[in-house]
Amino acid sequence: MAVDRKQVEDIITAIGGKDNIDTASHCVTRLRFALHDEDLVDKDALDQNDLVKGQFSTGGQYQIVIGPGVVNTVYDELIAITGASRASKDDVKRAASKKQNPLQRAIKTLSDIFIPLLPAIVTAGLLLGINNILTGPGIFFTGKSLVEVYPQWTDFASIINTIASTAFTFLPALIGWSAVTRFGGNPLLGVVLGLILVHPDLLNANNYAKAVTEGTVPVWNLFGWEVNKIGYQGQVLPVLVSAYVLAKIEKFLNEKIPDAFKLLLVAPITLLVTGFLAFTVIGPVTFAIGNAITTGLIYVFNLAPALGGLIYGGLYAPLVITGMHHTFLAIDVQLIGAQGGTFLWPMLALSNIAQGAGALAMLLVLKDKKVKGLAVTSSVSAFLGVTEPAIFGVNIRYKYPFVFGMISSAIAGVLVSINGVMASSVGVGGIPGFLSIFPENWGVFFIGMAIVLVVPFTLTVLYGRFMNKRQQNAAPDDSDNNSTIPAAGTTAKSPTGGAASSAAASTGQAAASDLTVLEVMTPVQGKVVPLESVPDPAFAERQMGQGIAVEPSEGKIYAPFSGKVIHIMMNSKHALIMEHASGVQILIHVGVDTVSLKGEGFTLRVEQEQDVEQGQLLMEFDRDLIRKAGYPVITPVIVMDGQDMVQSVEELPGEASDLNYTAMKIHLNG
Repeated sequence: MAVDRKQVEDIITAIGGKDNIDTASHCVTRLRFALHDEDLVDKDALDQNDLVKGQFSTGGQYQIVIGPGVVNTVYDELIAITGASRASKDDVKRAASKKQNPLQRAIKTLSDIFIPLLPAIVTAGLLLGINNILTGPGIFFTGKSLVEVYPQWTDFASIINTIASTAFTFLPALIGWSAVTRFGGNPLLGVVLGLILVHPDLLNANNYAKAVTEGTVPVWNLFGWEVNKIGYQGQVLPVLVSAYVLAKIEKFLNEKIPDAFKLLLVAPITLLVTGFLAFTVIGPVTFAIGNAITTGLIYVFNLAPALGGLIYGGLYAPLVITGMHHTFLAIDVQLIGAQGGTFLWPMLALSNIAQGAGALAMLLVLKDKKVKGLAVTSSVSAFLGVTEPAIFGVNIRYKYPFVFGMISSAIAGVLVSINGVMASSVGVGGIPGFLSIFPENWGVFFIGMAIVLVVPFTLTVLYGRFMNKRQQNAAPDDSDNNSTIPAAGTTAKSPTGGAASSAAASTGQAAASDLTVLEVMTPVQGKVVPLESVPDPAFAERQMGQGIAVEPSEGKIYAPFSGKVIHIMMNSKHALIMEHASGVQILIHVGVDTVSLKGEGFTLRVEQEQDVEQGQLLMEFDRDLIRKAGYPVITPVIVMDGQDMVQSVEELPGEASDLNYTAMKIHLNG
């Protein structure tokens, strides 16, 4: 598709000129830049450019949403104009990471390591919560636990505890796997390293303080050098640093040792050297640092619990926006290992509930049915521990529900902090979070839960209605201007200054002139959700068009209607565009940032320009591989902006248990 060269030149000028471009690449929907100075970007100029559908900065990259089919041409033109070298997305990510300060890089690294561990840790926390209910005294009977009154439940609770505590008992092995993967080493060596650090021959770290007091800490005598023979259960820093060292040693040996001897030498030498360093230097030093961090946090919260609760409780939601909240998972784990519980996690759970209550309140403020539906679904998600849909889809958009959520979680944070509320584990961070709270703290926690449910909900409704009334008084013929989302085709910008694929559209409309509503079936079985659930601004903010997303329950993509596959991302195989006989085009994009996999885990079953029938298999993908690589598998299905034949898009979220589920209805112009 041809583009206006002048518009591409304007994009280059708006991002600070070609001299401001360090590296540039593209994916199926957007241009990705590593810029020398993002302050030089003229955002207003980009907004005025007809090629640009959206823009945002993330992780040191400046991304400009162009749209599928057109972005390739724009990128080619950009390279021709600037004379820059072509680059991959990974090249841009590497260049962008160099622009981040050390703190940003550290946060990103911790996030990359701990996010893949969340399913295991959260599941363990939830099961430990069930064990707490069975074994906690005073919950069902005065002064006694359920297993004491009904002894036949004792072994049942014991099995649950064994299953639940396994992830925490062998946490260094999980961290070792994820960290060595992140640092570019063999993940299996990371698992072995983690298991070495919790070997049963070692003194359990939980018994270290008692052993020091009694003078019974076991040691190794290495030619007169006594090294403490202790394990690192519940510790984070020892295995993190050891994993980094292991990956570096392995890389070095792989470069120096001939291929014929690698199997025999690389792994044994790597583990031997890293193991000795872990027990003699890395472990003792990082063990002391980790204990200093936890001791410092405990001291601060003991000295001024109200201030600590006010700050952490109030600022947790902004931490979610920046991604820094994942960093505190490591601190929670360290606290649990050091003192058997964490005082930070209860505030996390209450903050999630507060943002959910703020989003739910918008149901009574807004008039647009689509946004009201989003308010309900995103609030339910927040109440169950996932706040991103509520924060990005509703609260940040209108600002005041986000602020009222922060205020209420700060108040609740003060309450739980001054009363010493603790969680025995990291669990589901919403209403079910009470299962992870020690039963003796339930009363205070439930009061805090009432605060974060009532306060943001009430303040949001009152303020929202006040603002609506004021807007109506100021402009009686234009009520609720700020609570509507434009339907597809009504405010869309065309990438080329005209309708997308106008020739194809006119031909298709002639062939299907009597079609007024195009039903788009789900391309994959799973849960159909609003686009706001996608953790990517280009999709969540509908910068490319309207649509839905599917949380897939299988790894197969099928044709949602009969038509033609007009474009496939051949290098990455993660996305394709289909065109109906009416001319309507849709994008199916498997996962988020899965272009980085470079086609690994994806198998195409069709070719470009191939005619297909509704329900025909288009591609297969490995859900487990994508998740293990750290990418979401949620699959956006987009009706791209700029299609003149599209009047509006009706989205139909729900459970798609088969391929006959209608995910969208596209209403066409007559």
